[in-house]
Amino acid sequence: MEEKKRNLNETTGSQVTEFILMGITNHPELQGPLFVIFFLNYMAIVVGNMGLIILTGVDSHLKTPMYFFLRHLAFVDLGYSTAIGPKMLIGFIEEKNIISYHGCAIQLVFYVLFIASELFILSAMAYDRYVAICKPLYYMVIMSDMICWLLMAVSYLYSIIVSLVITIKLFKLSFCKSNVIRHFYCDCAPLLSITSSDTSEIEVIIMIFAAFNFVSSLLIILVSYMLILVAILRLNSSKGRHKAFSTFGSHLTGVVIFYGTLLFIYLQPPSSHSFDADKVASVFYTLVIPMLNPLIYSLRNKEVKVALRRLLKKIM
Repeated sequence: MEEKKRNLNETTGSQVTEFILMGITNHPELQGPLFVIFFLNYMAIVVGNMGLIILTGVDSHLKTPMYFFLRHLAFVDLGYSTAIGPKMLIGFIEEKNIISYHGCAIQLVFYVLFIASELFILSAMAYDRYVAICKPLYYMVIMSDMICWLLMAVSYLYSIIVSLVITIKLFKLSFCKSNVIRHFYCDCAPLLSITSSDTSEIEVIIMIFAAFNFVSSLLIILVSYMLILVAILRLNSSKGRHKAFSTFGSHLTGVVIFYGTLLFIYLQPPSSHSFDADKVASVFYTLVIPMLNPLIYSLRNKEVKVALRRLLKKIM
């Protein structure tokens, strides 16, 4: 057993060609039950987010900026959960969960791309709600189709740049001393912990990008929500306040959950990471949040429920 463990943790001294993902648990008796749980979880993610993408795409009543952003939120949720979920499921049924060197880099590219995109989509959604509640007469002018597409294009383009810079810089490092990743997917901190190169430069790059992404997007969200809250409290109609609070509350719930877990993981030095704690937080925001978002943002929404009934009537 010790000989096998030593072989897993030591390489020949040359650059590795594959990595071994340690997965969520080391207990064999838990592999089967966890496979079933996460398989059902991933199916719920696919059904919920694909359903939201299709529904907001085909229903003419949901052709508003709010549902435009919700569609893109569902797309990125499906994107980063798919970058991680299927490979994680394979790990439960394989004795040794191996991912190739290039496969690991590709997984990291798409993971960072979709996570960064979600930050700015959430801030765009907060701004959209601010305009809808605080400037309702100018809503369709301010949130025109061109502005919506421009916001998304900038978000995706910036996220692509961030993901490529981080991945290229990270995979230029030497991985000679170990090929065992103490995680269930390829992430920055576990990869930095096994490199034999100096990591000071890439750690600074990751911290700068993480801080800028979090602070800039969170600042937009907080300012928008503060202005929304002030506007809601000024409403004379209790019915109007209730409706505004309902939409506002759904968005706030999603934001708190998503940002809370990301702040826990990424706004700390990579050297101080606890990988067990990171695994729990990572499971939550990569596989639980994408399952909850369709419920938080849409299925509590009366317009979406009506649109779903219309679609089901057409199908039947």
